[in-house]
Amino acid sequence: MKIKDYISGDSFLWALVLILAIFSFLPVYSASSNLAYLNGGEGNTLKYVIKHFAHLVLGLGIAYTFHKIPYNYFKGLSFIMLPIVILLLIFTAFQGTEMDGANASRWIQIPIVGVGFQTSTLAAVVLMVWVARYLNAMRDKVIEFKKSLLPLWLPVGLILALILPSNFSTTAILFLMVLLVCFIGGYPWKYLLAIVGSGLLVLTLFIITAKAFPDAFPNRVDTWVSRIESFSGDGTSDSEYQVDKAKTAIATGYVWGQGPGKSQQKHFLPQSSSDFIYAIIIEEFGLIGGAVILLVYMLVLFRLVVIANKADTIFGTLLVIGVGFPIVLQALINMAVAVNLFPVTGQTLPLISSGGTSIWMTCMAIGIILSVSAKRQAIKAQETPEEELNPLDVLSEVL
Repeated sequence: MKIKDYISGDSFLWALVLILAIFSFLPVYSASSNLAYLNGGEGNTLKYVIKHFAHLVLGLGIAYTFHKIPYNYFKGLSFIMLPIVILLLIFTAFQGTEMDGANASRWIQIPIVGVGFQTSTLAAVVLMVWVARYLNAMRDKVIEFKKSLLPLWLPVGLILALILPSNFSTTAILFLMVLLVCFIGGYPWKYLLAIVGSGLLVLTLFIITAKAFPDAFPNRVDTWVSRIESFSGDGTSDSEYQVDKAKTAIATGYVWGQGPGKSQQKHFLPQSSSDFIYAIIIEEFGLIGGAVILLVYMLVLFRLVVIANKADTIFGTLLVIGVGFPIVLQALINMAVAVNLFPVTGQTLPLISSGGTSIWMTCMAIGIILSVSAKRQAIKAQETPEEELNPLDVLSEVL
């Protein structure tokens, strides 16, 4: 039996995912030494590597499981999961967890195993499936703004409102992806402009309320402001310290890098194994290593476009865009933050940074995308019997 007998879907995307996952062990092992010292491990990073390995194995297991599910089933699953994730977000938001006076209610503890889980990442995937399902249902109908408020924009607004107080960057990415999928799905652009205006108005009112009544509820508005000030060079917050250390790491990487495990800034850079892992990659593997990682994510984007274009239904196309594009966008934002092209956001580098929830939800999204491409392969196989396949046709299908 060959590997292709067990897995289906776009083999190029499978390969890219495995490349990122395998490579991740090098920077995670190196950068985790900071965490080991802080947590009294005397620099022993082995347990962090084992933990990362467990997260990746579970994540790839999730990807394998979801790629075996016919993607049309996700329409019904979104009906079941949407109210569940809303309840999870409400529970998460009202835990009252604070860090330096700011809202830090992003995680819940999974009972028995005691593992932390970031509910917003699951909500993002479920919401994008929900939006794709709605637009697919309306593909042959005239969309009316008022009639779309309840089935489409109420769930979107509710989920975004629950994520916003503790995580602006995730809210912004999710809102942007919803707008993109709606635009591609044929939602009238004039209505989208109204939604953008309404979103900006709500955000402005939230910030004004938070600044006017700082003790009313915990939020991260002051954190957002300090990060923007640090990015513009007017602040003196921890974010500026992180960026300075990241720039130092990048500057000392030169073209070929210091070598695997030889980073010095990992001992001083907070979140070196997660939010700023790209800076450690450039320090250890140089400009060449950083460029290769960027290229891999661009290849992922290319495969997403190919899979979306070849999907057999509009639902499949919107599904690939909705759950796939955020992976690449998150990667670009993470890298932009590391090189000081973007304010600090707290977004991790997908499939490379340490952290369970991010890896699991990324793999779930990958599994959904592979399910779409698997359906296309099955249809192609029925149309063209294996004995009649031309090697040139196979090559063009891969490319």
